Amino acid sequence: MKTLGQTLSALAVETKALGFDMASDPSVGSLLRALTGSKPGGTCLELGTGTGLSTAWMLAGLSPEGRLVSVDKERKFQEVAKRHLGGDPRLTLCCEDAEDFIRALGPKQFDLIFADTWAGKFKLLDETLTLLTPGGMYVVDDLLPQPNWPSGHQSTVDAFVADMARREAIRVVSLDWATGVMIATRMS
Repeated sequence: MKTLGQTLSALAVETKALGFDMASDPSVGSLLRALTGSKPGGTCLELGTGTGLSTAWMLAGLSPEGRLVSVDKERKFQEVAKRHLGGDPRLTLCCEDAEDFIRALGPKQFDLIFADTWAGKFKLLDETLTLLTPGGMYVVDDLLPQPNWPSGHQSTVDAFVADMARREAIRVVSLDWATGVMIATRMS
């Protein structure tokens, strides 16, 4: 069995070869491992598998009885994650549009959600937050300017951050660290 470091190295090589420039920052990955570890036996959701770098970090923190569902519509990227992580029985990879996936779910199913794509962060935010169990955590990154941002994206991020700060049913902390991280906890 490969170590986390070996898995991350192999994933990074394939990520670079595919030209995928939206992989999660290793600092954010380390944070995800710690947060996932705080949910023993928890059910976690990752919106945006990409090539599986953050998936690997989340699995590293997940307890043996935990479960991680990861969703991405880009098969060629998610296939990398499947090759390296698909043998883990705690992981379910779903290759479908995250918006459709979110809409099909009922409330209060996940103890931790990492939203690393537009769906669940900039689209369908209300629906995504209802998926959290009481005490569940919602995590996003890439809130500080990134070289791959589309033109005008800062205003989208600013609106998201303001919206999250106004919500009564969650408690939010924004970290001006790594790529810009926000963690929100759903109140009971």
